[in-house]
Amino acid sequence: MREIIKLQVKARKVDTDISKCRTDLLVVGMFSGMARLDKFCSRLDDKLGGTISRLVKLEDFKGKEGSSLLIYGTSEVGAKRILLIGLGRKNKTGLDTIRKSAGIAANKAVSIKAEQITLAIHKAFGGRFALPDIGRVCAEGAYFGGYRYDEFVTDTDEQNGRKESLLVEVIDSDSEKLAKLRKGVETGMIIGQAQNYARTLANRPGNVINPETLAAEAKKLAKESENLKCTVFDEKQLKQKAMGGVLAVGAGSRNKPTFIVLKYTPAGKKADKLPTVALVGKAITFDSGGISIKPAKGMGEMKLDKSGGIAVIASLKAISQLRLSVNVFGIIPSAENMPSGTSYRPGDIVTTYSGKTVEIDNTDAEGRMILSDGLDYAVKSGADIIIDIATLTGACKVALGKYMAGLMTNDDKLKRQMQNASKLAGEKLWPMPSGEEYAEEMKSKIADLKNTGSRWGGACTAAAFLSQFVGEKKWAHIDMAGVDMFEKGTEFSEAGASGFGVRLLTTYLMQVSAK
Repeated sequence: MREIIKLQVKARKVDTDISKCRTDLLVVGMFSGMARLDKFCSRLDDKLGGTISRLVKLEDFKGKEGSSLLIYGTSEVGAKRILLIGLGRKNKTGLDTIRKSAGIAANKAVSIKAEQITLAIHKAFGGRFALPDIGRVCAEGAYFGGYRYDEFVTDTDEQNGRKESLLVEVIDSDSEKLAKLRKGVETGMIIGQAQNYARTLANRPGNVINPETLAAEAKKLAKESENLKCTVFDEKQLKQKAMGGVLAVGAGSRNKPTFIVLKYTPAGKKADKLPTVALVGKAITFDSGGISIKPAKGMGEMKLDKSGGIAVIASLKAISQLRLSVNVFGIIPSAENMPSGTSYRPGDIVTTYSGKTVEIDNTDAEGRMILSDGLDYAVKSGADIIIDIATLTGACKVALGKYMAGLMTNDDKLKRQMQNASKLAGEKLWPMPSGEEYAEEMKSKIADLKNTGSRWGGACTAAAFLSQFVGEKKWAHIDMAGVDMFEKGTEFSEAGASGFGVRLLTTYLMQVSAK
């Protein structure tokens, strides 16, 4: 896969006097509502002839979270430019503030065609956060903000003036602190690279990524990793296994469905004594809605309906490089949902891999159909914990907007663990109900289940449908509809796929591995 921008992050020791640091862009953070500059910014301000303090006094820069202001260097400082980044109110900031600040800095650096940026954001926080965590989020943020997707743009980098590489440095003058920062940076680089890998796969259109080519990408990933194995079931094997959910959804397309299984086994560990987690991701490579066809407006975005499955693939990439002590199945049922003479229809009854039958009310409720086979496969594989992730329902986006994903689970401890991972990863989850009341709505009079409920609580009834395929296993469902993409560019990201779920799932598995 072509890297649009070759980005490298490292930790580097610098002189105590930050003003001597030579770089294209020196990045410092400031809190809002502070009566005076902190010691770090004050020293830099002196070398800049009081420029920072004047900007603050004029209220041209107030330190509002997410804001930034570019200052050009002088002969008294080594940096060509200084980027002030607002951190918001000091008592309301967290690790994600640092992550987003690094993203803003990297995004700005690419825009102004800088080749090197130097991050000193963490200096504003003192000892508030563990240094390995700071290093990790700086690297994650830098990769996120520095990402560009122009795979099919014919103008070359030389023509548009963009630099081909970006070096991001996290700096400190203390050797002991630097070692801790470096440890975190190494982890953050792996996670950041995996997330951008997911974004590129998700951004690729339906005529490039289909179930077969996605399976080929998973096979390639496994081939490059000594602790990953990949198995792919084609249409013939799906029929042999009676995976009716995946087969039904993929029946209308000439691009035949696949069922991808990535298996991670820790090297040098007694795997049978370690927990097994199954990640199940929805990968509809293009969703027209099928016979229950979607409106034309916005249909092009349905190339992103594969985002859940791609988050699983990318998470397996990350954990294989991190060498975590946990067994992981990555289960990705994949299909293209298209209308044709061979499509499944409203009114059809489909027999799923579990043997349960489903009456089809709406062919656009296809994600739960393929996930039903994926979840049952996870159960039969012996997983202790099952987590599925999908762009499942528009109802979840209506409920939560574009700011967080919905979390439904049958286990309170797992809910707390996922919420904690969410906080550390900076990918927000909001717990939602999905109990017996919602499951009752999914019962059919002529089959075991139906694939849609009433118009109310659609995200909750969809999760209740999925719960029927996990048995007694500990299970969590993440509905990422609404957070799978940025509809327009932000201060820390360009428009397009967000790669949501990669940091979240990887962070959760890091916690499981650490126990």
